[in-house]
Amino acid sequence: MTLLFFDLGSGEIFLIVLAVILVFGPGKIPEIARGLGKFINEVKRASEDIKTEINREADKLDREKRLEAYKNSLKKENEPITAQDTEPGTKEVESPAKEEDIIQ
Repeated sequence: MTLLFFDLGSGEIFLIVLAVILVFGPGKIPEIARGLGKFINEVKRASEDIKTEINREADKLDREKRLEAYKNSLKKENEPITAQDTEPGTKEVESPAKEEDIIQ
């Protein structure tokens, strides 16, 4: 068994566990393991909260960006069409997107 982070083999892990038992005693090890488990759980929970907050802010920025693009398209649509905007004999007008489509 090899832990990739520390590159420890099973012999090294056995010696570490033996040293922990000698230093703390067999009665303290479950208490230490519970504390370590709680700590790891809190770190995982905090990292998930951070990921959720980052994703929420990214989605908010994306919605704002799409809404701004929609508003700009409405402004552009309301501008008069000049001869420079179209080729002679053609007049293309795009149908505007619905605001609900943009926000979602």
